Amino acid sequence: RWMNEIPDITFDEGWRIRVIPPFAGAVARFRVNEHTSVYLDCYDDLGCVGQPYWEVHPVDGDVGRALMNEVDELLDLIRQSVSECETHHTPSVEA
Repeated sequence: RWMNEIPDITFDEGWRIRVIPPFAGAVARFRVNEHTSVYLDCYDDLGCVGQPYWEVHPVDGDVGRALMNEVDELLDLIRQSVSECETHHTPSVEA
């Protein structure tokens, strides 16, 4: 059912997207770079939004949410999370 309802997303240049298995009822899940996690809850199993929504973590030390079709808001939340993670995380050094 959701395949035709999930909107297309044009990601920013330079983002590395890794599709990862969803959990606890999420329909889709992916990571952006190393630290930003995004999932799509279409059944309101994981939150209390009342309709399908994306959740982005971390955003301001918590989570950010955008309705499923609010792709511009989703991308803004991802940009904020990526920026915060780049500011607060030291890149790992390989020995």
